[in-house]
Parts: sequence; C-alpha cells; structure tokens
Amino acid sequence: MEINKAPLLHQIEQARAGQQAAYKYLLDTFWGEVYAFQLKRTKNEYDAEEITIQTFSKAFDKLSTFDNQYVFKTWLITISKNIHIDLIRKKNASIRGKTADESNEKVNRIADETPSIEDILINEQHLAQLLSDIKQLKPPYQEVINLRYFQEKTYKEIAAELDEPLNNIKVKLLRAKKLLSQIIETRRGM
Repeated sequence: MEINKAPLLHQIEQARAGQQAAYKYLLDTFWGEVYAFQLKRTKNEYDAEEITIQTFSKAFDKLSTFDNQYVFKTWLITISKNIHIDLIRKKNASIRGKTADESNEKVNRIADETPSIEDILINEQHLAQLLSDIKQLKPPYQEVINLRYFQEKTYKEIAAELDEPLNNIKVKLLRAKKLLSQIIETRRGM
C-alpha cells in the first residue's frame, strides 16, 4: 500500500509527541501488512498476531529513533522480522536448556484520557449485547477488554496481571477496541 509521505510523517511526529490518535492511525494503517508478513513466516495466526503486537509495541517505544528518510513500513517489517528471529532463538535456547534474560524496555507513554470513537461506541451498547459482541473477539482481546472496562484496571495493572510489557498491553487494547467497534458497526449495519 502506497501512503502519502507528508501526512504519514505528520502522524509519526504526532505520535512522537504522545498523541493517542496518531498511534491509532499508525496501528490501523500498518497492522494488516505487518500481520500478513508474519503470517507468511510463522504459518500460525496466534504467533503472527503476538509478533505483530510486539512489533508495534517496540516501534512505538523506539519511534524517536525512526529516520524520516526511510520508509516507515520497511522499518516496521524489519522490527517484526527481528522479533521473529529473536523468538526462534529464544525457543531454540530454551529447548537446549538455556535461559534467556529479557531486557527491560522503556515504555512509551500513550495518553488514554480522551475517549476514542471506539470507546464511545463501546460505551453506548447495552451490556448483554456488548458481552455478546466481546465473545466474538479472540480470547486475548476479550481478556484485555474485560480487565480494562469491566474490572477498570489501569494499563500498568493489566500488564502486571498478564505478565506482559506495558506497551504490548497498550497495542493489544488499541487493536481489541478497533476489532470490537468493527463488530458493533457491522451489527448496526453502518
């Protein structure tokens, strides 16, 4: 997919400034391509999805290092490929009985105070219908939606409970909200 460079660079700058909408734009714009790339490599939907989440988590964390002279999609694919290679190495190392220490990541702050369109749609639904819609999501997405909206946990609390990096939780929740809003819009016939 060819994307006009000027608006994309503007969104990247907005994301660097911590704008939630810009992160959402980048995630929505490039999710499909990164996921498809990983699905071809892993031949497993779950692994492809997890690696894609980790890709965006790492990319958002390292966004300040992105050089605007390069193609953003290529940068994301490179991160994704490296994460996959690292996972294979870790899996092989654990098979041989070695333990791999994970490095601590600095977490990029993604503001979440302003309700997004997806938040508004989700909040408008009747509880029974909403629960039915949530059940259509994959279990990891159901879990983050439940923890965030029904148990009212913070991102930090969710990360601790699921034993995942905070940025992974943020990306997973962004994706879960997007998928849930699509389910609601489809049901409404929008």
